[in-house]
Amino acid sequence: QLLTEMDGFEGNSGIIILAATNRPDVLDSALMRPGRFDRQVTVDAPDIKGRLSILEVHSRNKKLDDQLTLDSIARRTPGFTGADLANLLNEAAILTARRRKESIGISEIDDAVDRIIAGMEGHPLTDGRSKRLIAYHEVGHALVGTLVKDHDPVQKVTLIPRGQAQGLTWFSPDEEQMLVSRAQLKARIMGALGGRAAEDVVFGHSEVTTGAGGDIQMVASMARQMVTQFGMSQLGPMALEGGSQEVFLGRDLMTRSDVSDAISKQIDEQVRLIVMKCYEETVALVGKHRQAMDKLVEQLIEQETMDGDEFRVVVAEFAEIPEKERFSPLLA
Repeated sequence: QLLTEMDGFEGNSGIIILAATNRPDVLDSALMRPGRFDRQVTVDAPDIKGRLSILEVHSRNKKLDDQLTLDSIARRTPGFTGADLANLLNEAAILTARRRKESIGISEIDDAVDRIIAGMEGHPLTDGRSKRLIAYHEVGHALVGTLVKDHDPVQKVTLIPRGQAQGLTWFSPDEEQMLVSRAQLKARIMGALGGRAAEDVVFGHSEVTTGAGGDIQMVASMARQMVTQFGMSQLGPMALEGGSQEVFLGRDLMTRSDVSDAISKQIDEQVRLIVMKCYEETVALVGKHRQAMDKLVEQLIEQETMDGDEFRVVVAEFAEIPEKERFSPLLA
């Protein structure tokens, strides 16, 4: 029916037909032929300038605190879509009303961002031992991310549960960076292993917990991509497996491996070597800075939340923080 109606238009009628989908892989190929939907545009999440423009639209009927700027919100929300930004300001407005404030402030924006990313806020833990263990786990992530040069800078560490997580650590990604180096992938693996390493160093190997389950899955996935897709192992620059990305941009739902059993074993061994080497370095780094970690944990337990600047001030008392190379886009 759609093809029939599209063929009914004359070539000079000045009518342009637009359509959108997140599953181009399931469309009839006849739709993509010349003269039909022959121009395809991939629409990514807005960049910082786009987010600023979207925020200007959705903030017209909302009163913002003098200390809060749309520029700061745009920088705080990489990866947010237009709908996310609209929801962010609505959530912040609701929090402002509940707190009986006259204008949306920085704290309302921060809490709204946390709610959108991680879910509703839960009740803080009352069990002292569990709280301390989670504090060491989260500080481990943040400390390693701070001390490893190629890792993104820490943005916030909190013991306030959200969603299924009992504690959370946020980092600030550089959204302008399109390519990721081997050193950066290694840094991300080490940062993800920081929580387990902290548990291992402080409580002993027999007392590590299931809290690192999600971290370990992410680490295994990154290491496997390094070996099979990016050619960053001793096997050399070879594409050994198909990508495991989502199907929403037309990729196959199922992937198959054409490698032999012998190569599969080598892949597994290379993945193990990458993960174990990163873990050994992470444990050594955490152990070396145990004193800084202990102080950070005490402060985090007392405050329940630390922002990145507070965290770095404490770390700087014990160690030199490597300078992070960042790109700061101009909004003018």
